[in-house]
Amino acid sequence: MRKVIAHLIITLDGVVKFDVVADTIVKLRDTEEVLADFFAKVAEEDAMLLGRVTYQEWADYWPNSTVEPFASHINRVPKYVVSKTQEAVSWGPSGNATLLKGNLADAIMALKQQPGKNIGVHGSPTLVESLLQADLLDELRLEIYPVVAGSGARLFHDGRAIKHLHLVDSKITENGVAILTYKLANNSEDA
Repeated sequence: MRKVIAHLIITLDGVVKFDVVADTIVKLRDTEEVLADFFAKVAEEDAMLLGRVTYQEWADYWPNSTVEPFASHINRVPKYVVSKTQEAVSWGPSGNATLLKGNLADAIMALKQQPGKNIGVHGSPTLVESLLQADLLDELRLEIYPVVAGSGARLFHDGRAIKHLHLVDSKITENGVAILTYKLANNSEDA
């Protein structure tokens, strides 16, 4: 069965929408060590899930982008957009975007049962939190940057169910970026 793996960039204070410190994060991320790790993980996926907001932000940019190797990757793989409000989705000349409708759990399970590599979730913090809460996320990969944003959208919100995760991989880069990969703990293992 395919795995759903979320890739998120996050600040020390848990901010995932960080306009105010974006320049600092770009400088820290633009190193061979950080990018090589990221692109090695991206090479293990052949489909993407995007939330509505990330889709709307990316659909105009990436189809015409020359920022490689991510532009070639994102434009080549099928993209599945999770939205309750979008009527249709498109993706430049490739047109390989599909709107997931109906029950999210059923749609994700159907994708996971198809043959193929991992399904990546990039950006899309609301979707990532929903997948985690619904036990549909297999791995949560965080690039944690040594900066405090002070404000901005956070990954996790108050009032959600407790989730136990296991650290399965970790790396600290020379410039202080912590790259951590977690798997959702199996409830039978925690009992």
